[in-house]
Amino acid sequence: MSHFSSEQLLTFATVLSEGTLDAAARLLHITPSAVSQRLKALEQSAGRVLLQRSNPALATEAGEVVLRLARQVAQLEADAGRELGLGADGVQLAVPIVVNADSLAVWFLQALARVPGDLNVTFDLHRDDEQHSTSLLRSGAVMAAVTATPDPVQGCRVESLGVMRYRAVAAPQFVGRWFPGLENGLDHHPVKQLNGATLNAATTVDFDRKDTYQWAFVQSGFKDGGEQVPDQKGPRHYVPASQDFGDAIRLGLGWGLIPEVQCGPDIADGRLIELAPDRPFDVPLYWQRWRTASRVLDVLSETVREVSAEYLRKP
Repeated sequence: MSHFSSEQLLTFATVLSEGTLDAAARLLHITPSAVSQRLKALEQSAGRVLLQRSNPALATEAGEVVLRLARQVAQLEADAGRELGLGADGVQLAVPIVVNADSLAVWFLQALARVPGDLNVTFDLHRDDEQHSTSLLRSGAVMAAVTATPDPVQGCRVESLGVMRYRAVAAPQFVGRWFPGLENGLDHHPVKQLNGATLNAATTVDFDRKDTYQWAFVQSGFKDGGEQVPDQKGPRHYVPASQDFGDAIRLGLGWGLIPEVQCGPDIADGRLIELAPDRPFDVPLYWQRWRTASRVLDVLSETVREVSAEYLRKP
């Protein structure tokens, strides 16, 4: 079996984290030539190409396996340093985590803020859709993820966090234009008129092109009475930031699904109108983390568990 030095593994992980050999060299306080030599030695030991020399640098399929090993070695070294009482002079671990935008905006930063400072860690947050975040776990790019995937990635453990509930909402002026009468309440607007086809014809706000929630709501939320589900998406805006996404809906650009905890006050004050009060859209969320024994991941997981319980509904 080939053996990799911790120096080579650290260099490899740093190149992928920083994106280029030059940036990694600056961070490691060595020359770019030394970085290149370490990478070459690592690839010779592995017997295959591990790094795509692109800008930014990317791991090959084999490189993803080595990256996962490099992250785990760094984690174990950092944990050992803490147990030996090295404190601030020991290795400081940067913990990469992937989180969906709504969790990041609603509750996840609260969890990070409660992580004890004596752990001496930093956090490298990656934002990705909760339906796609497990790909970063598989690649070794992150150690943990908030995800909508209940099936554990190989080498990871998974636990349920709760349910993020969304409400379909729109601004009064938008409702007045697209759904006349609904702005005065559902009693003045026959529910049968607010069907999938009607909703799909109105301009929708999506977070990005990975965001399928509004489309899923149109397709699955209004099938009563044998309605035919639209087969093509209607007009839509793309607003890829959680706060701006909500603001776009509040300003009347379109309708969309906003987390209940974010839109509840606006619904109560009349700044937003709920389009289907009896049809919430629930998304189960899970926490996946490496199985590797680690005090840092244990403490982080416990904090995430506690804070998510304050914001998410029970499954």
